Amino acid sequence: MALAVLRSRALSGMSAPEVTVEVHLASGLPAFTLVGLPDTEVKEARERVRAAIQNCGFEFPQRRITVNLAPADLPKESGRFDLPIALGILIASGQLKAKNLDGYEFAGELALSGELRAIRGTLAMCAAMRRDVHTDTAKQRSFVLPAQSAPEAALIHDMHILPAATLLQVCAHLAGREMIASYGVSPAPTEVFYPDLSEVKGQAPAKRVLEVAASGGHSLLMSGPPGAGKSMLAQRLPGLLPPMTPTEALESAAVHSLAGMFSLDKWSQRAFRSPHHTSSSVALVGGGSTPRPGEISLAHYGILFLDELPEFARSVLEALREPLESGVIHVSRAARRAEFPARFQLVAAMNPCPCGFLGDALGKCRCTPDQVARYRSKLSGPFLDRIDLMLDIPAVSEAELSARGTGETSAAVQARVTATRAIQTQRQGKPNAILTPDEIDLHAAPDAVGAALLKQAMAKLSLSARGYHRILKVARTLADMAGEKQVSSPDIAEAIQYRRGLSS
Repeated sequence: MALAVLRSRALSGMSAPEVTVEVHLASGLPAFTLVGLPDTEVKEARERVRAAIQNCGFEFPQRRITVNLAPADLPKESGRFDLPIALGILIASGQLKAKNLDGYEFAGELALSGELRAIRGTLAMCAAMRRDVHTDTAKQRSFVLPAQSAPEAALIHDMHILPAATLLQVCAHLAGREMIASYGVSPAPTEVFYPDLSEVKGQAPAKRVLEVAASGGHSLLMSGPPGAGKSMLAQRLPGLLPPMTPTEALESAAVHSLAGMFSLDKWSQRAFRSPHHTSSSVALVGGGSTPRPGEISLAHYGILFLDELPEFARSVLEALREPLESGVIHVSRAARRAEFPARFQLVAAMNPCPCGFLGDALGKCRCTPDQVARYRSKLSGPFLDRIDLMLDIPAVSEAELSARGTGETSAAVQARVTATRAIQTQRQGKPNAILTPDEIDLHAAPDAVGAALLKQAMAKLSLSARGYHRILKVARTLADMAGEKQVSSPDIAEAIQYRRGLSS
């Protein structure tokens, strides 16, 4: 047989379209040609495949080899096509008599010795394969993967995974000599550890706001002097959120798998991403010639913490405005388009002025009003308008620091947060932070006194329509925390106070 046809998967954003690997051997001067929009990593497969075939004891055919990766208009990247290309060459040259190739898909990077190395994006490929199986029973296939990638693939249920360590092992299986056992080990649940809230001394108002943010999924901006505990509070927010559902854990793991950062040790653990303020907009929202997920996608169903917020480039912060509202990011390039999930919870921290000591009782601050205004003007109005909770964090007193910590544990607060989230899920199927305007009118309408109070706040604070809705969302969360069915005037008053935290 001078032609062999095998199947594999490419990656395009979160999707993994099927790729047909066609290998043809013809007479003529020896050559090895790869077509089908391969990138540099795929083109380098020629040398890896040649060495792997020879080191496994096979003969590399001295003929004209053409490998076509179809569809031709879909860009192909990474080394996952090494395995199907090598198998295609062996089958087309007659060195491997394979049975039932239609029943398999292959993916794996080859070492020069013929060993298989782990690949990124395993979860996305398996999820796409399962979707294809459910829509077309004729496409039920086994997935041959490197052994290191099998535990990750096993997170997708109803998949027939064949873990292989070497090219020789795959050849023996296809020839029917030594079958590869299906990988049927389900990942053991891992205990999730987060920093505990009880370690934070003092800061009772900040802990209250942290619970509000966790209960409704609200974004939060904290302003305070250095050492007040802003970063410490932010790091404890993941431990206050409800445990991840299986769907949430799988979506989060799939994004990390695309970035080559997935670890079973982090399964069902909410991400806490804290990029440096020198990060570019591409690093935050994703992109590149071959689109990859950015920090906002890696924080999917977790926390994106931006410390020293005004030090981020303004263009970087402005790029967050759309995904903050929509929960997805669309990356468009001239030749590629991709969509990544980005349902993250934004927590940010900043100093009140360039030196950080504005309002200090000892008069440490020497910043002029112009310097303070210039520092705060780095944050645009439209960006701040998308933040639900704003709070000034005072410095911790010496008495509080020297006292023994007696605050609530994260577990106690998480239990209340989980109960509050359950109320929201039962009522509207989502956290309050992502309610639409129609849903706000339906579920967060205040009583008469609360409506009058909100009307006064609209006039005095010059609130936008977005600010108006965000106050109602926070008030709805406060009412849920108190077990109230209707939003009342105390809920509105507290939500307004959080809205004007940086200006009070």
